[in-house]
Amino acid sequence: MKSEIHPDYVETIITCACGQVFHTRATKKNMRVEICSHCHPFFTGAKKFVDTTGRIEKFQKRYGKGK
Repeated sequence: MKSEIHPDYVETIITCACGQVFHTRATKKNMRVEICSHCHPFFTGAKKFVDTTGRIEKFQKRYGKGK
C-alpha cells in the first residue's frame, strides 16, 4: 500500500436520534444518525413511519390528496 494516501482510521462514537450510542472505528470522528438497529421498524417490529424529507406532503400537494 502507498503511504500518506489513506484516511486516518480512528475510534468514533455514533449517536442515534433515539439516544442509542455505538462505539466503533471509522474514518470520521463522530457521527449522528436518524435511525439505528434499536429504533428501526424492521428490527423492532413496531409500525412506525419515518418521513424525514416531507415526501408525503409533497405528494399530497402535487396530486391534491387532502387529509
